[in-house]
Amino acid sequence: MKGLGRGFESLIPIDLVDEEFDPTSLEDEKVSTLLEIPLDKIIRDDDQPRKKFDPEAIQSLANSIKANGVLQPIVVVREGVGYQIVAGERRYRAAKLAGLDTIPAIVRTLDAQNRLELSVIENAQREDLNAIELATAYAKLKSQFNLSAKEISERIGKSETSVTNTLRLLNLPDSAKKAMVDHNLPEAVMRPLIVLPEDKIEKILPRIIDEAWTVKKVEDYLKAKKPQSSASAVKASLNYDREQAFVKKFNARKVKITNKSITITFKNSKELEKLLEKLK
Repeated sequence: MKGLGRGFESLIPIDLVDEEFDPTSLEDEKVSTLLEIPLDKIIRDDDQPRKKFDPEAIQSLANSIKANGVLQPIVVVREGVGYQIVAGERRYRAAKLAGLDTIPAIVRTLDAQNRLELSVIENAQREDLNAIELATAYAKLKSQFNLSAKEISERIGKSETSVTNTLRLLNLPDSAKKAMVDHNLPEAVMRPLIVLPEDKIEKILPRIIDEAWTVKKVEDYLKAKKPQSSASAVKASLNYDREQAFVKKFNARKVKITNKSITITFKNSKELEKLLEKLK
């Protein structure tokens, strides 16, 4: 996938789907059974679209499984006396490599699998879903229905870039994801936080909520907080506080202070006229 940076596999943490944010979890319960199945009862699907598996990635996942177990069940359908993989062959291979005897598996009938896929797609097209529920729906389509970002985008009528950007929200800490849902925080406002360590997200999150920060405000704040030399950091911090004071005083959209100038951007011409009147 060109232009998307990291591969689709790395966009969410080991295929996790949090039921708290899964818009189809109740429907899933009706058509699914969770079992611990012996690995020798699992049958690979030779027709599955994914044919190549990176040995290093499988080994890395195997190491994770040794330490933490299989965090997300594979999905299977009954096939004779065994179970055929529908989604999760990567996890299956890693579990074998890790020396496991059994693996947790969601068992569905093929008909139930098809119906549930349609249900997830329909939910992903709803306009009332919050961004985390939407990201969880995408993750479910990826991890339980073997859909690529391109296939998801085609099914729901959004761009591939939009799908991958929304999925990246699942890399936020649980507290940030819950805050997005509880306070209806926009995806665009939270996206810049994805690259930050959890402690920094926890520090900035209350201000985003309490002060209703815009995307621009978040970006400006993060830019001002970037590591700099001691002198530059002091100056940037001082300028930021002064800029915000000017914004509040003059009801401006944006204020930029440099070495020898102050640039004030107003929301509209009416606000500019008000300031000019004050300066007369």
